[in-house]
Amino acid sequence: MQFLKAALASFAMLFTSAAVVAPVAHAQGTNVIVIDQNRIMRESAGGKDIISKVNAIEQSMSAELKPTQDSLASEGQSLEAKTANMSMDAITADEALSSEVRDYARKAQEFNRKRKIAAAELQATERKAWSDFFTAMQPVLQEVVTEKNADIMLDRSDAVYVSSSVDATDLVISKMDAKMPTVNVVRQKIQAQPQQQ
Repeated sequence: MQFLKAALASFAMLFTSAAVVAPVAHAQGTNVIVIDQNRIMRESAGGKDIISKVNAIEQSMSAELKPTQDSLASEGQSLEAKTANMSMDAITADEALSSEVRDYARKAQEFNRKRKIAAAELQATERKAWSDFFTAMQPVLQEVVTEKNADIMLDRSDAVYVSSSVDATDLVISKMDAKMPTVNVVRQKIQAQPQQQ
C-alpha cells in the first residue's frame, strides 16, 4: 500500500511538473535553462581547488591533534590497567591514583574542547570558501542567462526532467574556470570560549 501511494505521488509530481508546467512555459515563450550546481562545485577548477585545500587543512588539523590523542590513548590504557580490579571507593581512597584519574579526565575534556573547535573551524573555512566561490559565480550566471536569452534559470535538482539542449552547466564551468581557477582558502579561526569553572 505504501509503495502504491509513493508511486501515485511520483506520477502526480511528474504530471504537474512535466505535463503542465513545461507546456505552459513553452506556450508563453519562456526560455528556461538549467544548471547542475553540484557538478559545477565538483568539476570546475575552482571547486576542485576548494575541495583539495579544505582536505589539506583538515589533514593539518588532524596532525595537530594527533600527538595529544595518542598520548591520551596511552595514558587511558595505563589507567585502565591500574584500575582494572578496583572499585570506585578503592580508587577514591588512593589519593595518588585518584589525582591521576582526575588529571586524565581534565586533559580528555580539554582535548574534546580543542577537537570541537577544530571541527567548527573546518566548517567555517569550508563555508567561507564556498561563499566566495558562489559570489564570484553570480556574474557568470548572469552572463550565461544573457547569452542564452533565458527568462528562467533552474538548478537541475529542482527539475524532474532536463533536456541536454537546455543544460548550461558546461558553459558555466568553462566560464568559472576562466574567471576563478583557484580560490583563496584560509583557515578560519574561532575564538575559544573561556571554560566555566
